[in-house]
Amino acid sequence: DFEGTIEFDETNMKSAKVNAVIQMASVNTNDEKRDGHLRNEDFFDVAKYPTMTFTSTGVKQDGDDWLLMGDLTMHGVTKPVTLELEYNGTVEDPWGNTRVGFSAEGEIDRTEFGIVYNSTLDKGGLAVGNEVEIMLEIEAIKK
Repeated sequence: DFEGTIEFDETNMKSAKVNAVIQMASVNTNDEKRDGHLRNEDFFDVAKYPTMTFTSTGVKQDGDDWLLMGDLTMHGVTKPVTLELEYNGTVEDPWGNTRVGFSAEGEIDRTEFGIVYNSTLDKGGLAVGNEVEIMLEIEAIKK
């Protein structure tokens, strides 16, 4: 479960504003046992931290690329993050709605958000990496 808003003008992407709230209990990796572990105190601790939020702080052009900067709050910790942003276009759907598409990606270090759980594999090494890749495909309907 998630909700969010996007405010932007195609002719002035730098004015874009993005806000999102994700219910962490909705995590779904198609593995019920893993999902339960992700929801408990070792990782997201959804009883104590039920939501993750993102609030944009700016958009800027970097050569041919666009960057979306914002504050990500997860596990009770807020940190600045930067996502590479791609505007995928605007279309009218068969029902007369205006739809806009974006792709965004970036990376965070989960330990910076207080998520430090790890276990050792039988042959050495750690079971879970610290770097987490974020990949978003967003489609929004104009209101």
